[in-house]
Amino acid sequence: MKYFDQKYLSTLEHLYRINLINSCSGFKSANLIATKSKDGVSNVAVFSSVIHLGSSPALLGFVTRPTTVPRNTYQNIKETGTYTINHIHEDIIEDAHHCSAKYEADISEFAMTELIEDYDHVSMAPFVRGAPVQMQMKFREEHHFKINGTIMIIGEIMGMYIDDELLNEDGFIDLSKGNIVAINGLDGYSIPKLKKRLPYQRPKK
Repeated sequence: MKYFDQKYLSTLEHLYRINLINSCSGFKSANLIATKSKDGVSNVAVFSSVIHLGSSPALLGFVTRPTTVPRNTYQNIKETGTYTINHIHEDIIEDAHHCSAKYEADISEFAMTELIEDYDHVSMAPFVRGAPVQMQMKFREEHHFKINGTIMIIGEIMGMYIDDELLNEDGFIDLSKGNIVAINGLDGYSIPKLKKRLPYQRPKK
């Protein structure tokens, strides 16, 4: 096995280091976070940092990069307090990945891709049509990390749309049935398949 110590990591070529550190944590969730500005411009961006923070209340967090440059998703969430999280599936990988491009705030990524924005009677922010799991989120907290300037946004799930075929009787969402994507690093997309579910574990006697 190849060993990288801290000193060696600091000498690596910039792109090599970025790819290495972004992929060393393992497979990550692949989501499109959609917002709408106070001026009515929709925005959708790809994020691989969405994490579960608690079930009661139902909280999810995600990390956004420092606001040293404009971050449309962050700005829209702070201004409107609402956003949606939409799982990326196999059929939209290329369009979803393109949403990582840096467009100006007055240009909607929906207009630059074949992704289609959907609305219900409750959410101001758009959903991504066809996403097997779609969540309406309400902004609750933000936490700034001094070590690198990143920001964790914490939101509460206010509503969920889940394809019927993914939802088991016990509430388990079988993501593999929806060909939902995981991200390896920054640009590697995989389609995980469920191998087995195991029961709750207790200490051996």
